Amino acid sequence: MKRRELLAGSVAAGLSLGAGFGGVPRVFAQASPLGLRDRKLMEIARQQQAKAGSMLWRTDFVGIADYGLRSSEPRFHFVNLEAGRVDSYLVSHGDGSDPEHDGWLNWFSNEDGSHCSSKGTYMTYGWYTGRYGTSIRLEGIEPTNSNALNRAIVMHRASYAEPEFLDKWGRLGRSNGCFAMGDAQFKLALLHLGGGRVLYADSLGLREDGSIIPEDQRREIEVLTPERPTGIQQLNPGVY
Repeated sequence: MKRRELLAGSVAAGLSLGAGFGGVPRVFAQASPLGLRDRKLMEIARQQQAKAGSMLWRTDFVGIADYGLRSSEPRFHFVNLEAGRVDSYLVSHGDGSDPEHDGWLNWFSNEDGSHCSSKGTYMTYGWYTGRYGTSIRLEGIEPTNSNALNRAIVMHRASYAEPEFLDKWGRLGRSNGCFAMGDAQFKLALLHLGGGRVLYADSLGLREDGSIIPEDQRREIEVLTPERPTGIQQLNPGVY
């Protein structure tokens, strides 16, 4: 068989296999290259896994909470290192980190009773049933979040983290420092992050296009230390 005839036959066979019902061609999904932001998140995820080292049980997913974005933005990233994919959803921060309740995290703290979010790398452990139902226990492995277990900083579902809450109020409600998500999003966390994986929280300010929000366009982010009392509980009237 001549080469031209062989090529023609191959094309015809491909068209036949690709045709759907009624002769309508089927469209097959194709992998698209990662954008700049997602490539940065992939690199951060690998760095945090390296930091965890032998504590890791599974290396497929890493969770990254980017508190440099407002709570109205999808700023919790499920980084799938095996599939080369990033999916982003809403997540709440602590009410102590946002006393004005304007949706911006102002500072981090590791102090018990601060109700603040804590910066750093966490290991995820088993599920348990608590105040908000099934939750994921977390252990902070850095000085900036070393009190996470004692503070009961966990991942859990919450009505104030649902997209409907955002639609009504223009921002999410606040937790007591936990990573609170809507029900559907938290089910993904149970699937992707439970049991010996890494979760990382920081103020990255990474926009979807990979650019970084300038400091003068977001609130100042700082880490509160024991030497600097927060006084936040008196300023904050409570949690939604």
